[in-house]
Amino acid sequence: MMIGSIQAQSTAPEMKPEMTEFYEPVPAIVMPGKAATNAFITAPSDAIVLFDGKDLSKWKDKDGGAAQWDVKNGAFTVKKGTGDISTVQEFNDFQLHIEWSAPANITGSGQARGNSGIFLQGIYEVQVLDNYNNKTYVNGQAGSIYKQTAPLKNPLRSPGDWNVYDIIYTAPRFKEDSTLFSPARVTVLINGVLVQNNTTITGNTPYTGLPKYQFHGKGPIKLQDHGDPSEPLSFRNIWIRQL
Repeated sequence: MMIGSIQAQSTAPEMKPEMTEFYEPVPAIVMPGKAATNAFITAPSDAIVLFDGKDLSKWKDKDGGAAQWDVKNGAFTVKKGTGDISTVQEFNDFQLHIEWSAPANITGSGQARGNSGIFLQGIYEVQVLDNYNNKTYVNGQAGSIYKQTAPLKNPLRSPGDWNVYDIIYTAPRFKEDSTLFSPARVTVLINGVLVQNNTTITGNTPYTGLPKYQFHGKGPIKLQDHGDPSEPLSFRNIWIRQL
């Protein structure tokens, strides 16, 4: 008598965005130190200045043309609907300094309130979000590695003030066969407060699905035009040091 065999088939559920969103534990709020004035510290001598307050000549739009975001009063503001912008130059390991501000009259809640992102090498997102008195999933708060690692603390300043990000990044390394040798790692400070401490980045940072690595070389710094209904964010004083 012949006995047939039945091969089990995968019944894994289809991934949905909420499957990678976590709401606890909530990072404690820390009041950051106060700046004496609204001025900022200029770039060190060995830094590459990516935005000097005058123009976006070191940035390009999603199609490789001139970046279309609005420059005014030493800062630039997301121009909704024009898409993300990226640096013309590409990088591996680096120290990045960038400052951003949500408008004082900002509205909205959750992820629809001052949402943007800083994509390291154009792939791995450090979240930018106005979650000052604004609840959302913890691995989507400002300073999170998006959908991966929540920030250690929440040291954001209130809308209308400038927040300062300092990011130290080590790029992933790949073997000759294009498989991963060592993952990317990142340290992030917000307003002088440590929020990511040499954190392992487990892959790309998709809205839906799980992180994964794919071979790549150098990449740009990318800023996101998220398109949420709130007033858009502004950026200033951006510089980078290659490590």
